[in-house]
Amino acid sequence: MSVAIIGKKIGMTQFFDDLGNRIPATVVHAGPCTVVKVKSEEGRDGYDAVVLGFGKGRLKSMTKPELGIFEKLGVEAPEVVKEIRVTQDEALLYTQGSQVDVTLFQPGEKVDVIGDSRGRGFTGVMKRHGMHGFPRTHGVHEVQRHGGSIGNRTWPGRVKKGTKMPGQHGNTRHTILNLKVVAVFPAQNLILIEGGIPGAPNSVVTVRKAIKIRLKKNA
Repeated sequence: MSVAIIGKKIGMTQFFDDLGNRIPATVVHAGPCTVVKVKSEEGRDGYDAVVLGFGKGRLKSMTKPELGIFEKLGVEAPEVVKEIRVTQDEALLYTQGSQVDVTLFQPGEKVDVIGDSRGRGFTGVMKRHGMHGFPRTHGVHEVQRHGGSIGNRTWPGRVKKGTKMPGQHGNTRHTILNLKVVAVFPAQNLILIEGGIPGAPNSVVTVRKAIKIRLKKNA
C-alpha cells in the first residue's frame, strides 16, 4: 500500500469545474494524522509500515495498557489507529510524531478509497442479490419474495457452497479504485473525491494514492 491518510466521510455534494461542468463528489474530512510509529524491515517488526493516528481519543474509554503505549511513544492518544503498509523508500518520508495532512494529494490525482459499506442487516434474496422473485398471479401463494429451491438429488445430496441465500447484507470492507480528486482544501482538511465511496456519513475511510492506474494505449 502506498502513502495514505485516514479520514471521515462527510457526505455528497456537487462541484463545478472551470468549464462549468457539475461533478458529483464526496466530501472527506481527512487528517491531520499523527505518525504514531514507523516500522522497518530491518527492525523488530520485519516489514515496512507506518502507523497513523487520526482524531483525539477518548481517554476515559481506553485501558491503561493502551494509554501506556502512546505515552511511551510520546504521542497523544488518537481516536483511530491504522497501519499502512509502505515500501522501504516511502517509509523514509515519515518520522515518528510528524503530521500527515491533505496536501499529500493534488486535484486531478487518482486515489483509492477503503471503507466499510453501509450495513443493512439481515435481508432477503431480492434485496441482497437482486433476484426476481416469483410471479404474483396464476395461483402463486406466499412465495413471491422467496429464493426458490436450493436442494439437489442424490448427488451431491447437500446445498452447494456459495448458494445465494438470505443473510447479512453490507458492513463489509470495500476498496474503490482510481477515483479522481476533484479539489483539496488544506485550511479545512477536506478532500473532494469524484463519485461515491463506501460507508455511511461519519464512517472512517482510508484514502491512498492509486496503485493500479490504467495506462493509456498508444494509438
